[in-house]
Amino acid sequence: MAQGMKRLGTPIAALLGVALIALIATSWLINRDALRKAVEAQIREVTGLELNVAGSIDISLLPASYISFHDVGLKGGGTSDPALHVDVLTANLRLLPLLLQRFEIADLALLRPRIHVSLKPDGESNWTPFIQTIARTMRPGADNQVSFSEIRIQDGVLNYEDAATHATEKFEDIDLSLAWPSISRSFAATGQFDWRGERVDGSISFADFVAALSGDRSGLRARIASAPLKLAFDGSVANRTSPMMEGTLTIDSPSLRNALRWTGQPQPGSGGFGRFALKARANVVGPSIALTNVNVELDGNTAEGVMTYANNGRQTLQATLAADALDFTPYISTFRLLASGARDWNRQLFDLNGLSTTDLDMRLSAAKLTIGSTRLGRTAIGANLRNGQLALSVGEAQVYGGIAKGSFGIARSDTVADIKAQFQFTDVDLQACATELFGLNKLSGRGNINVSLLASGSSPFGLVQSLDGSATVTGHDGAIAGFNAEQLLKRLERRPLSGGGNFRSGSTPYSNLTIALKFSDGVATAEDIRIEGPAAKITMTGTASVPAREYDMKGVASLNTTSGFELPFVVQGPWDDPLILPDSDVLIRRSPFGAQLLKKEGQTGDTVRSVIEKITGVKQRPAPADSPTAENAKENAKDNAKSN
Repeated sequence: MAQGMKRLGTPIAALLGVALIALIATSWLINRDALRKAVEAQIREVTGLELNVAGSIDISLLPASYISFHDVGLKGGGTSDPALHVDVLTANLRLLPLLLQRFEIADLALLRPRIHVSLKPDGESNWTPFIQTIARTMRPGADNQVSFSEIRIQDGVLNYEDAATHATEKFEDIDLSLAWPSISRSFAATGQFDWRGERVDGSISFADFVAALSGDRSGLRARIASAPLKLAFDGSVANRTSPMMEGTLTIDSPSLRNALRWTGQPQPGSGGFGRFALKARANVVGPSIALTNVNVELDGNTAEGVMTYANNGRQTLQATLAADALDFTPYISTFRLLASGARDWNRQLFDLNGLSTTDLDMRLSAAKLTIGSTRLGRTAIGANLRNGQLALSVGEAQVYGGIAKGSFGIARSDTVADIKAQFQFTDVDLQACATELFGLNKLSGRGNINVSLLASGSSPFGLVQSLDGSATVTGHDGAIAGFNAEQLLKRLERRPLSGGGNFRSGSTPYSNLTIALKFSDGVATAEDIRIEGPAAKITMTGTASVPAREYDMKGVASLNTTSGFELPFVVQGPWDDPLILPDSDVLIRRSPFGAQLLKKEGQTGDTVRSVIEKITGVKQRPAPADSPTAENAKENAKDNAKSN
């Protein structure tokens, strides 16, 4: 066996020696000028670009066979500026053809290339000649079918500009490998690059590269992976009259807000838009993307439906989505009507930039919807944003134990927001509804609320200062917390000067409630307030300042008895803790002792009044002589005198 191996190894060694001698002889006898011209011709035939060499040329046959061009520019026919400039372009040569004095390029290596891509308004680019030429030379049956197995790019830079949109992009530190192992079929490119401060890993492959270059249908797989965003597409592509893609699209991002910032898109508001994932069937035609079978997740919310996105100079998003449960709290968490830890309205200026960059048309339905502390049942919402104007419509929402319908609109004028709201609440829990909508926690029962409001301002405080519109409330079978009108009236009817007592405890039940308010420049005027209970009735007039969140109102409470005892009173102070004070004149005149003393004129009458007000704990200026309160007091005094 050993002798056989020796006999076999001898001719092999001799053959290798002959090959080495032939290769050395070839390196001596090779025509370097012919090699250069042959390589330049092959590059021109494959790429369609002219090779302009401004630097030196290095040629090596041993130990590696290559030719390197320094300071190279490549440009298409009819163009003055090079589409590609390379510090060093190296063409590695095939060994066997080289021994036969034929110069064939195996692959190309481009060191520090600077690539310029310019897209014209008609859709053509400075790389169109390259695409057309490579499609023609690689087509099966071509006369001079020449190609490279691989092109490697190291430390490259790509500058892109769109003449129609004036958009520019720059990709740096490009390390890329382009390969089509089967010349007439597949193509693949893999590598990395820097874009907007992030390192991106990317890959793309065509099942039929020639068909793709010619605009015919070809299979396509693409992957992009970076810290802000991951994207994958599996499907097909064609480009006859305009780019068309169809397949499965998958997008994943740990923070949609960061991804939008990275891609240069406007960021909506300042809350939410964190974890994001989308999977859908995509159909791309030009700048429009239609998504079907959509499964989307955002901030823990998941929904299904269809979406359409277009970018024809202005971004437009249309969507119809359905979900089991949605939580909108992250998107309103930064919007506070009241200043933190205070009773004053928030004076922080609105950020309205998000209303002017994107058009939106969305239909959203959910079995459960959460907005802050509000819990809604089955809800259907429509949102339309166009030319800086946002319109929200609630087709029907199960909320506060009833049904809500209405609309809400925001129009931007510089830094000022013009607000218009119209809502109808039917058979709702008045305590929950009034507390969240108006900050009133004294009302309970069930009823209907109609609100129609207009406002304009650059902050929540500015809005309430300009508030105009109307609001009506009708309720039944409830109560008003803060005082018990029946007990108070009966006690004062028996003993008018029995002392101030506690006017701010208990509650007043009612059978029917009617409230009609008119808003003008932030002041609510009571047009009709009637509270009718089984034992007492209350009517009120006056105003309430929305910016100051304070009452300044008067009312009359009366017993539903044969005596018909009436007591005027005032409501003053902050919304959440108002003062309710009875009219001291009526109490004094109701008392036989006080009425006799008040008949005296001058200083004695004033002194008696002061003493009685100290006893009752109620201090109030007497009503004008011609006021309704004074008239009521006089009538009550007469009735008391007769009864006494």
